[in-house]
Amino acid sequence: MSKLNHVGGTPGGLGEFFLGLALSVVGGYWLTQQVEVTSGSYALWGYNSFGLSLVPFLLGVVMLFANGKSWVGHALLYLGALIIFAGILMNLRIYFQPTSLFNTLLMLGLLAAGIGLILKSLRPHLEAPE
Repeated sequence: MSKLNHVGGTPGGLGEFFLGLALSVVGGYWLTQQVEVTSGSYALWGYNSFGLSLVPFLLGVVMLFANGKSWVGHALLYLGALIIFAGILMNLRIYFQPTSLFNTLLMLGLLAAGIGLILKSLRPHLEAPE
């Protein structure tokens, strides 16, 4: 038997895997089409704090230009980038657009069925006699 038929190192399940992948992609696509993402001002405790979040990042850049091997400079740079990224993510507003119950069940059902088939395809199947 071909190694291509051994999904996840177990015999069988190739068709289930691709069917599950297709269902997951369609369900996930339809679900993400119903979601609206907006952002607001970069605020911390009610105050605009974007400038404050740049301080560790800029200190890290200064330290690395002064000494490229400075572990403190690297730590401040990565910490500052993480703070900026987290601040952007925390200020996103995600809304689910109104849709019918049928459409919602269809989207979530396709996504769940696809994930279930993908997981099932990774388990060993009985091989057909040759």
